[in-house]
Amino acid sequence: MDPVSNQIVESVKAKMDKSVQHLADQLRTIRTGRASPALLEGVRVECYGSMTPLNQVANISVPEARQLLVKPYDASLLKEVDRAIQGANLGLTPMSDGKQLRLQMPPLSEEQRKKLVAKVKDICEATRVALRNERRDGNKAADTAAKDGKITDDFKTEAHDTIQEELKRSEARIDDLLKKKTAEIMEG
Repeated sequence: MDPVSNQIVESVKAKMDKSVQHLADQLRTIRTGRASPALLEGVRVECYGSMTPLNQVANISVPEARQLLVKPYDASLLKEVDRAIQGANLGLTPMSDGKQLRLQMPPLSEEQRKKLVAKVKDICEATRVALRNERRDGNKAADTAAKDGKITDDFKTEAHDTIQEELKRSEARIDDLLKKKTAEIMEG
């Protein structure tokens, strides 16, 4: 492959990898039957006049399979951390002992599990659409480069084929993430 078509393919590959990584990050924050510190990743705490991610103001641990323990580094922030967790609408109610917060994970009903699996499938499908858009943009870039005489038709065809292979590889990664998350949700 020549430098121009190689650059197009590498750009598409990087965007697809970024999309799949974003999906993996999104799936980590979806609640399953088990406790995971990732559930609290999006929580921000009003701290010393600015909004700060919870994991920067408190230690988050998993003492039991269905419990999270949040211990602020500064005990004076306990009320703010409590307020931030309740305001995040996670369906978890913090219990305070004055120094730390315990978050008990309620068991999910079968109906809730099925709704979560449907949500995961929707998120995965949205990522697939994004990947297909990236393929389309990469193919357009290769077509434009061929039309402008920057690459030959053979290199254009090779770029199209490589981009399609990359799409298949990324979609396989999405299918794998979907399968793992579905199993995780349904097992609890």
